[in-house]
Parts: sequence; C-alpha cells; structure tokens
Amino acid sequence: MVPFAMLTLLLAWQREIQIGAGVLVIGFGILLLIRRRHLRALARIPPSRLALWSFSIAIAHGAGLMLVPIYLGLCRSFDLDGGHQAARALIGANVGLAFLVSGVHAAAMFVAGGFLAWLVYRYLGLKFVSRSWFNLDAVWASSLILVGTLSLAFRA
Repeated sequence: MVPFAMLTLLLAWQREIQIGAGVLVIGFGILLLIRRRHLRALARIPPSRLALWSFSIAIAHGAGLMLVPIYLGLCRSFDLDGGHQAARALIGANVGLAFLVSGVHAAAMFVAGGFLAWLVYRYLGLKFVSRSWFNLDAVWASSLILVGTLSLAFRA
C-alpha cells in the first residue's frame, strides 16, 4: 500500500505512471491467462504454518492489487458518496489514523474469514470444500485486463 500511496507525491509524472500501471495490469492479466499453473513452492508449506501459507497465497494472487484502480485514476474525486468522502478526508488529515483504520479493517476481515473457514470445516467438512471448489482465475485475469484497458482509455 505504501508504494502506491507515495505515487501521489509524483504529480509531475502522474500521467506516465498511470499509463505504465495500466500496461502493467494488462500484462499481468495476460500472463495469468497464458500461464495457468500455480507455484509449486506454495503447496509445500506444512499445515503447521497456516498463517504463513495464507499470507503467501494472498500475495501470490495479488491481494494488494485491489488498490490499483485508485492509483490508475479510475476512482475520481468528484461525485463521491459519503464513505469515499470520509476516507479521503481521513487520509488527507491524519495518515497515522488512516493506518490504524486500515489495520482494524484488516484484523476484522482476518477474524471474519477465519470464523467462516472454521464453520465450513467444522460443519460441512473437507469433502464439501473439495467437491464445491471452482476456479475463478480466468475471470480474475480478464478483469485485470479490462481494468487496465479502461484506465488507458480514460487517460488518452
């Protein structure tokens, strides 16, 4: 998050950075469509290190990329709803408080996700999970290509 947040300091290069980021996102999406294999190293993490495995999987699947549309310029500052206005005011007024809010949000998502995973494991079992699993990699890769294309279209 910090490297993308620091991009706001580079206003003189904003257009070039946004074009480069759009091309990078399109390229990443194309790479994901072409190369469908997952890294084998992630499958070799022992179950005793579940937190490390979960973090590795999130990083490998681009969890931080959800913030890229903001820095590609797709999220404009005009015509914002109340939640976006509050977030913009918070980040502009107090960066420390913004990091605190981000940390509390991450902790709440971690607890909620862990609780739901435990419920599925406890009451539905692993056979349910293995039979009902579906792969959204192609959808995700296509959405990256679409977002990158839209960012380039609105930059030109």
